[in-house]
Amino acid sequence: VQLQASGGGLVQAGGSLRLSCAASGRYSHTYAMGWFRQAPGKEREFVAAISWSGGSTYYSDSVKGRFTISRDSAKNTVTLQMNSLKSEDMGAYYCAAGPWPLKSINVRAWGQGTQVTVSS
Repeated sequence: VQLQASGGGLVQAGGSLRLSCAASGRYSHTYAMGWFRQAPGKEREFVAAISWSGGSTYYSDSVKGRFTISRDSAKNTVTLQMNSLKSEDMGAYYCAAGPWPLKSINVRAWGQGTQVTVSS
């Protein structure tokens, strides 16, 4: 499976960005999809995930209420809407796919990172 992420960029604190990830190739269409991020000098951390049906989602406490993950299973895409961005949200964001519940240890495929920069 190949995951292609897009949508990162530079935004002012309090602003919004939308990340998208498109899946292609051979993979289980029952896979959950989600996002992880990694700031410089820090470990990669979980951000949000959505089940294959889109009926279940979960978020890290740090983004809950500000980020929304959604999925278009027909198009094999997942979107992360990020609102009220803070400086601590900066980093490289990675799309991921794997069995539910999605965790870093069971990710089956990673996309390339897309950079999110938040200016104060």
